[in-house]
Amino acid sequence: MVAGRGGIGAHSGDNGRVRLPIDLPVTPMLAKATGSVPDADSVPGGLAYEPKWDGFRCIVLRDGDEVELASRGAKPLTRYFPEVVEAVREHLPDRCAIDAEIVVRAGEPGAQRLHWEALSQRIHPAASRVEKLSRETPAEVICFDVLALGDESLMNLPFAQRRARLESALAGLAPDAPVHLTRTTDDTAVARDWFERFEGAGLDGVVAKPKERPYEPGKRTMLKVKHKRTGEAVVTGYRVHKSGQGVGSLLLGLYGDDGRLFNVGGIAAFTTKRRLELVDELEPLVVRDDDGQIAHAETDRSRFSSSKDVSYVPLRPERVVEVAFDQLEGWRFRHAVTFLRWRPDREPASCTLDQIERAPAYDLGEVLTR
Repeated sequence: MVAGRGGIGAHSGDNGRVRLPIDLPVTPMLAKATGSVPDADSVPGGLAYEPKWDGFRCIVLRDGDEVELASRGAKPLTRYFPEVVEAVREHLPDRCAIDAEIVVRAGEPGAQRLHWEALSQRIHPAASRVEKLSRETPAEVICFDVLALGDESLMNLPFAQRRARLESALAGLAPDAPVHLTRTTDDTAVARDWFERFEGAGLDGVVAKPKERPYEPGKRTMLKVKHKRTGEAVVTGYRVHKSGQGVGSLLLGLYGDDGRLFNVGGIAAFTTKRRLELVDELEPLVVRDDDGQIAHAETDRSRFSSSKDVSYVPLRPERVVEVAFDQLEGWRFRHAVTFLRWRPDREPASCTLDQIERAPAYDLGEVLTR
């Protein structure tokens, strides 16, 4: 089949020449969230567990020299990761469709972890920059499912059989290859141990897969358990919603050891009603100039925001909010955080990096070693 429009596989090799025994485009199988690692016998046929990688999900499509790194979104990843394309040609079967994650690691050997910021910087419009970053922060591929091999579609096989076929296909990988087969276990105790230990290497949690289910594109037949923590941060400003009405997002800050207030992320996803209410609630805190006009400010620009409006309405750092988050990487919440409640009982000065729980460091190499 030749890739069509819309979804993963819509841009096969950027020229539509990838031909595989499955219908393209194909939407990846998804997972629904659960609060804890489920028991292995909680579904018919049992569960298999894998580490949950925090990178760019993609389905690797290869047909000889034609390779596509098809993203879950509308934008194909192929042009941004030339080193991954070469790794696929060198290490993966000649014709295949493999469900995988693209990741970047950082740190000294023995103390490495996933580096989300370095990975996100790989999406750049300039070809020269793409080439430079491919050498400076090379990406790797973590494989965890297979949809097709040669002329055979495997999508109707149960996961346990697909996993066995994937293991056989990748059996010859060298330990230092930039292509990896993710670990798996059917032991619930091991999975719960992974959930605790592997976070220190930058992983996102654990995925549980029904061993007897086929590959079901777009369906949430898997389960995912992600880390969630809570902490307090200072509200430092807000951005106006793109509609021009109300608060689009709240900007958050944490204090460093030297007393400086650093931008660490933001909260969005408010209802229309709540966006309008927040404007009135925060009005007394708006910083104004000598003429009484709002002292508009801007957050730091990056290549991602060069053409975007990064202005915001600054607020006096007097209100504290409790948020839920998964990880703090450096001085930034890795993903968007969730509003829990206002904390009028907390002093803004208490919102420091020290009060944010971090995962104990764990070497990524130990996760990749089988």
